[in-house]
This record gives sequence, C-alpha cells and structure tokens, in this order.
Amino acid sequence: MGAVGAGAVSGAFVLPRIDRRLGPNALLTLGTAGTAVVLLVLASLHSRPVGLGAAFCAGLMWIFVLSTLNVSAQAALPDWVRGRGLSIYGATFFGAMTLGALAWGALASGWGIETALRCAGVGMLAGWVALRRIRLVEEKRDLTPAGHWPEPVVTVPVEDRRGPVMVLVEYRIDPSRAAEFLAAIRELAGQRRRDGAYQWDIMEDAAHPGAYTECFQLSSWAEHERQHARITRHDANLQACVLAFHLGSDAPRVRHLIAA
Repeated sequence: MGAVGAGAVSGAFVLPRIDRRLGPNALLTLGTAGTAVVLLVLASLHSRPVGLGAAFCAGLMWIFVLSTLNVSAQAALPDWVRGRGLSIYGATFFGAMTLGALAWGALASGWGIETALRCAGVGMLAGWVALRRIRLVEEKRDLTPAGHWPEPVVTVPVEDRRGPVMVLVEYRIDPSRAAEFLAAIRELAGQRRRDGAYQWDIMEDAAHPGAYTECFQLSSWAEHERQHARITRHDANLQACVLAFHLGSDAPRVRHLIAA
C-alpha cells in the first residue's frame, strides 16, 4: 500500500506535463493499459522487488486514470448541473468499485489470487478494446451562461407550475440546404434535452418546401424559465449555426403553448 501511495504521489507531480503532451484520451489509454500490465505482472511473478515495483506503477497509472476522469467530468458540466452531475458520476464510479471488489474477492476465494489478477488484467484490456471508440471531449467549451434568449411574451401572468409547455420555433430554409440544416438542428436537439426538454421533434410543412418547425416540450412554465438561464455560450454558438440557415432578416418566429 505504501508503494501504491508513493506511485500516486509521484504521478501527481508528472501528470500535468504528460497531460499537455498526450491529452486526456491518450492518458486514459496509458493508465488503463498500464494497470492491466501491472495486474498480469503481479499474477505471474512472485518476487518482492518486482511486486513493490508493480505496486508503484499501479499507483502511478491509477492517478492518471482517476485524475483524467474527474477533470473530464467537471469540465463537461455547466455550473447549474455540476453538483448533480458529479454526484451521479461519483455514485457510478465508486458503486462499480464496490461491486467489483465483491466479484474479484469471490473469484479469488474460489480460484486463487493469481487467477483473479489475470482475469482482471485481461478484462481491463478487453473493456478498453470494446470502448476505445468512446472519446472524452478534448475541446475547451465555454460553459458560462449566455443569457441571450429574450423573455417569453405573455399577455397574462402564468403560474410557475402550469404545464406542460410546448415551444415552437419556425424556420424558413433554402430547400437545397435541407440536409445540412437537419444535421445541424438534430445536434441542437441534444442541447434542448440537456436543458430540460423531455420531447423534441423537427416538422416539415408539406405545403411549403423549406418551412420547418422545431417543437420541444417541457414539464412546466418554471422549467422553461430555468431553461433560459441554463443556456451556455457553447450552446449559443451551436444555436447560431442553426440560425445561419434561416432566410430573411427577421429571426425565426417563436411560439409558447401551454396546456389549457
């Protein structure tokens, strides 16, 4: 345990330099592959010096993986949801460790420690191969609030709990660019859902080519008002890409419908 701790402390000193050179995805790959090799070495070689060296490397690789995942989780979340997002991340991460400890302990009790270590090493490599196409986001996103949405126009006061609310955004698009527009707005759909919408669609007017209506629903008027505050500058840039397809000098018409 002392060797593992020494490896983790040493890794903290060299981590910033390695991260700048490799980036989070390569660093995560290095930590995963390194940990798998350490497990296989511990299962195969019964030497105290080798064991101490392997434990030191295990601490080093562990801090590479743990730090990369923690930083990536925090960087991917805007302020309004960071606490909830990290709580889910922490519950998943440490819950999986707890279940894994039970499973590997049972395997070691029945088949021996060497077998458990070999299975863990091979399983880690297999998991990395299966998930290698899933990448951590490396681009720096501006997640500060944009605050660029105008307040909804209402003629009478609306109670916060009233809902559901349907928001309609009407676009006029050059029909020859429809495929590009649909690809861009479907990417925007993910942002709408992240900020509170539970249903999203894009509809085309059968009588007017190039006329599209984006439709998304929220559970209440208060939830829609919160949605206004949740839009980040990164989201605003994505919305600007979609608005660039809209024809005319006026902005797309936006309508707010509330369940009667």
